[in-house]
Amino acid sequence: LWASMPDQQLRSATMSDVERLRQVRRLLKDSRVRRLATEFASQWAHVEDFHLRVTKSKKIFPEFAELRADMYEEAILFFTDLFQQDRSLLSLLNAEHTFLNERLAKFYGIPGVEGESWRRVDGIGQYGRGGMLGFASTLAQQSGTTRTSPILRGNWVSEVLLGEKLPRPPQNVPQLADSVPADLTERQLIERHSSDAACAKCHARIDPFGFALENYDAIGRRREKNAGGQAIDSRTTLPDGTRIEGLTGLRSYLVGKRREAFVRQFCRKLLGYALGRELQLSDEPLIAEMMTRLAQHDYRVSVAVETIASSKQFRMIRGKSYNR
Repeated sequence: LWASMPDQQLRSATMSDVERLRQVRRLLKDSRVRRLATEFASQWAHVEDFHLRVTKSKKIFPEFAELRADMYEEAILFFTDLFQQDRSLLSLLNAEHTFLNERLAKFYGIPGVEGESWRRVDGIGQYGRGGMLGFASTLAQQSGTTRTSPILRGNWVSEVLLGEKLPRPPQNVPQLADSVPADLTERQLIERHSSDAACAKCHARIDPFGFALENYDAIGRRREKNAGGQAIDSRTTLPDGTRIEGLTGLRSYLVGKRREAFVRQFCRKLLGYALGRELQLSDEPLIAEMMTRLAQHDYRVSVAVETIASSKQFRMIRGKSYNR
């Protein structure tokens, strides 16, 4: 939970079942749980070291270099708050709050935030933000250096958030242009590319998720038109036939129809991180237990952590004998 050695209190504790859970709750409340946000959550979300690694065209997005550290910090503060305040896992998708300073708030078009200090800001849904889908960091990470990428964003939703397995792309797939032709939108460019018979099957599974996020440019800025002046169309039909529009529609779909897949994927990733190994078939009952308990307790993140900490997989080493 702290990505560090146990502190003295933890080393001195007698690990009864009751004490183990007490220690879990103590560690989660501590400010050092920020390390769980940086070491686990940011890697799961694919924004680890975003402020150091991600670059954009200086010509097209000159403001990005100054903003990228703020974009990363927003994500880390949000994840830290998730653990410290024992929030619902579903808030990762539908939260009506985030953490902003003045610079990032202006970029988002959210008024009333002044100064360098970071603070929680509520009611951000009206500004097209809320949860991981609205982070500039995740939107920019899953984009190119000069334009958006519905393919990357759709793949991120499918694989990272829902845990779906997609086949590798065929060899010799033609590369998309770095810039969009003046007479096309990014969506139209992708649709032309995806019409290739060798590509169509996979693109039909991922592109619609990305089309729903086209109201955000390559650095996560809200927009109604693209650089060429064409209106953005974020309406789409998802692989199961569900019709949605924009971030709001995608968020509602994930929280509603795909809730179980999203929660399961989070549980798998958290358990794998906690155990430090790939999951095995024998771990499936523990995943099922985590999901059942989460559903019974409003999806509070502490329930997932406590279930792992109490499990045989976490407490014991395979092949060892214990006098218990």
